[in-house]
Amino acid sequence: MSDDVVLRCDNLHKSYHEGPQDLAIIKGVSFSVQRGQRMAIIGSSGSGKSTLLNLLAGIDRPDEGAVYLGGKNLAQVSEKERAELRNRNLGFVYQFHHLLPEFSALENVCMPLLIGKVRVAEATRRAREILFKVGLAERAEHKPAELSGGERQRVAIARALVTTPDCVLLDEPTGNLDRKTAEAIHQLLLDLNHEFSVSFIIVTHDSQLASRMDCTYELVDGLLNLANAD
Repeated sequence: MSDDVVLRCDNLHKSYHEGPQDLAIIKGVSFSVQRGQRMAIIGSSGSGKSTLLNLLAGIDRPDEGAVYLGGKNLAQVSEKERAELRNRNLGFVYQFHHLLPEFSALENVCMPLLIGKVRVAEATRRAREILFKVGLAERAEHKPAELSGGERQRVAIARALVTTPDCVLLDEPTGNLDRKTAEAIHQLLLDLNHEFSVSFIIVTHDSQLASRMDCTYELVDGLLNLANAD
């Protein structure tokens, strides 16, 4: 895999059992993501967008095909190595931020580093640095319940970026935000993409966010089709 390709999938298939039948969700999806590339995936509810993200993240396994992250086939490494690859090379931002409520913003952002065996002092330094980048330096000690929806999503983005991954997967990152807050998140993502050269794969219903990506693909009937390209 080329050094410029941070993630690649080849001929992905995924079905689920529904009663006596298999329901095919993903039917032969292939693409690669270049370093720094911003890619949007759109599609109707239930089309399989989140399933595709879970396959790309190695959270779920394809019935057929392969996902390559860090040059390695996620299906051909141990569970421990797969977890390490995800921690090192991949970030994930959900529609619902999934922050740990009992911990501060700073502690939430530190988590991926601590899991990766980074020393506490270094993890804290890096977490404070990325919180500053997303405009939350003054909110570092606040717990999620003390933050607005937009602030919580910024913390989730900081957590995804703190390990300086090659690629971040985002599942409806602005789906629960008002238009003004969503616009701020749009701009933040563009700024972070430019600063860190991190690749983004964003599943979204937000046409304005999709229009700011380098390319947009639509998932229809299990197939991924190019919707537009600049």
